[in-house]
Amino acid sequence: MPGPWLVIPTYNERPNIEALVVAVLPHMREAGGRVLVVDDSSPDGTGELADAVAAANPDVEVLHRAEKDGLGRAYLAGFHHALAGGADLVLEMDADFSHDPADVPRLLAASQSADLVLGSRYVEGGGVREWGLFRRMLSRGGSLYARTVLGVDIRDLTGGFKCFHRRVLEEIHLERIQADGYGFQIETTYRAIKAEFRVEEIPIVFTERLRGESKMNARIAIEAAWKVPDLRRRGRSVK
Repeated sequence: MPGPWLVIPTYNERPNIEALVVAVLPHMREAGGRVLVVDDSSPDGTGELADAVAAANPDVEVLHRAEKDGLGRAYLAGFHHALAGGADLVLEMDADFSHDPADVPRLLAASQSADLVLGSRYVEGGGVREWGLFRRMLSRGGSLYARTVLGVDIRDLTGGFKCFHRRVLEEIHLERIQADGYGFQIETTYRAIKAEFRVEEIPIVFTERLRGESKMNARIAIEAAWKVPDLRRRGRSVK
């Protein structure tokens, strides 16, 4: 159906998913949209709980994937499903309340003048909560590294709270994206920039998850680091 779709990838997010959908759904309904949970066969029963939530809410849908295949693959599956369903805007956010559901209307409002809206921790008014010094430095350093190597003026390239216009996802060749995790977030934004879409950052405050375990690991960080120079080498061929 036309309207905005919010894609939420999940893997072992049973403690969070029901409360998150309940919190964000009113904002999506107000905008005439829907929520799509993309579950990677979570062994903790996240998918089954999401099915129960969807059964009680016609504006919620669950896409079940056969196995855990990485955050980027989950998002791509969700993007394709939303586009096939007629979405004119596609949002993404984490499943663990790191992103505030109350910020969704702000992303939607900004999409009236931008092709891609980024919820940014590193513009004025943004920030993070409950992070130690090392993680703050790692995150800021990763964004600065990617920004410098790619030569783009985006402060938060690794964030996962976004709103894409349909035309952006149709233009940036989703089938060519291979990066996962932080690298996936960097690559989708970089492709949008190279395709000359208007990208806008709005401030958000990122909060460390209260329940469950983080999916971030060294492999994801290392992949992002080596993917950035590769993106730079390819230049405009990423279009």
